[in-house]
Amino acid sequence: MKIVTWNINGIRTFKNGIKTTLDSFDADIICVQETKVTRDLLDEKTAIVDGYNSYFSFSRGRSGYSGVATYCNDSATPFLAEEGLTGLLANQGEAVGCYGDQVELSSEELLSLDNEGRAVITQHYFIGTDGPQKLAVINVYCPRADPDKPERKQYKLQFYRLLQCRAEAILRSGSHVIVLGDVNTSHQPIDHCDPDDVDNFEDNPGRKWLNHFLFGTAEKTKNGNTEDELKEISQKSASGGKFVDSFRHFHPKRSNAFTCWSTLTGARQTNYGTRIDYIFANCCLVKSAFIGVDIMPEVEGSDHCPVWAQLSCTLQSRPKFPPLCTRHMPEFTGRQQKLSSFFVKVSEKDRVSKDSEESLPGSQDTGEILENLNPVVQGNSVAKKRPTCREKDTIAHKAKRSKQMKTESNAKGSLLDFFKPKQTPLIPSSGNLSLKPTESSQDSPGSESDTRSCPGDVQTETSLSMVTEMETENQDEVEGESTSIDKSKDCKKGPCAGFWKAVLHGPPQPPLCKSHNEPCVLRTVKKAGPNLGRQFFVCARPQGHASNPQARCNFFAWVDKGK
Repeated sequence: MKIVTWNINGIRTFKNGIKTTLDSFDADIICVQETKVTRDLLDEKTAIVDGYNSYFSFSRGRSGYSGVATYCNDSATPFLAEEGLTGLLANQGEAVGCYGDQVELSSEELLSLDNEGRAVITQHYFIGTDGPQKLAVINVYCPRADPDKPERKQYKLQFYRLLQCRAEAILRSGSHVIVLGDVNTSHQPIDHCDPDDVDNFEDNPGRKWLNHFLFGTAEKTKNGNTEDELKEISQKSASGGKFVDSFRHFHPKRSNAFTCWSTLTGARQTNYGTRIDYIFANCCLVKSAFIGVDIMPEVEGSDHCPVWAQLSCTLQSRPKFPPLCTRHMPEFTGRQQKLSSFFVKVSEKDRVSKDSEESLPGSQDTGEILENLNPVVQGNSVAKKRPTCREKDTIAHKAKRSKQMKTESNAKGSLLDFFKPKQTPLIPSSGNLSLKPTESSQDSPGSESDTRSCPGDVQTETSLSMVTEMETENQDEVEGESTSIDKSKDCKKGPCAGFWKAVLHGPPQPPLCKSHNEPCVLRTVKKAGPNLGRQFFVCARPQGHASNPQARCNFFAWVDKGK
């Protein structure tokens, strides 16, 4: 059995196709976090993947936020599946159950913890050394504690307590438990790129909770936290120490094994990140079934990288998909509707005869029906509709076209007619010949008959000479006017160009950083405070440790407001 977890930072990460990406892992269970998709935006290609069955949890408060999904191979279809940790979103009869003691959280708090779509639980069966055994896989995306929002810190700690309460309750029922996903807290200093740069690293409440949640770490820390103090962090919801960090079980001293990097600073190029994606499992399962665990930093497409675990057990598959499966969603069931469903069944008493003035609900009026069937006959009795603008344009176009065809059919065609210059509207000038296009094209009937009686070559020579004279005279006038216009433009061009250059001077020239002697990049302060909106220059290289010469140096310079 192989299981994979990956924070994909948006379900659109699968650029080459979601099936191609899932197949590349060659895993039985693939858990993804931060899908950033709500149910109304979930498309069929993402929900229904050939060879897999999927289970989603959506954010109910914000769109494009949070969300987790578990993809199971059809050979590892779970027996039960449930959304959330509280049980408030579960379907009766198909829930995993075992919710533990939740009395310390109010019903409003429990509902808010599940409303962001942060957990999906699937229950499987596998054949072990002692026969068939149960396995619960909890796919979680733990909240991030925003420093500017104290309420989110409390929300994160409540989610941690709820997660521990549920996981240990399932464990006590006799099932093995795997908790995996983005926990959003680096556990030990070895899991952080620069722990010395973090104030009070060991005092972080998330790390204290991890110390109590994981086996072998609920001991006295550097700052003197005892077992009793750590129990207060977990609100006495469980005894603690029931689970193992499977990666550290196989790689206890591996450093620089990070799973998350900042994309804004390009920190992945220098491997300046943290390890916040885990695969936790109960102690007995790790010792008896886990073969290996590792990270996959070579897989790109997100600010996180996947983590995989290999187990020696083989999962059994359920013949039917659990109700939470996306294949049971009405929008993806693929059932063809019958033609009869589009018609309303009407009784004999309510049926309307042909001669009746009443009409069926939602149907056309009798007058409109007759008008549509025979508009010519019913033109006297039914009021005619006023033509729309589009209909007017269509009628005018048809009339113009018919008139043009009639004129072309009456005129005597000649080969020279195809070589006549196109008559364009000419610019009239005072004192010279002024010939309007309407006058040249609309003559009296008598002149038209005289023109037709003349030979074709005479008509051609006359028209050509008149047009040539008119073009020559008007060309002289246009050239004179254009010359004066160009001179005036040249006069105005100089002052205007200088004015706009003074106003729109463009971005300031970047200085060179002192360490690398390379052009810096321009940044803008977006954090609320006195410097909001101010611009500054920093080194253009990616962020990294201070001891790395290839990383960004500490060059910093504010941009003067006058520049």
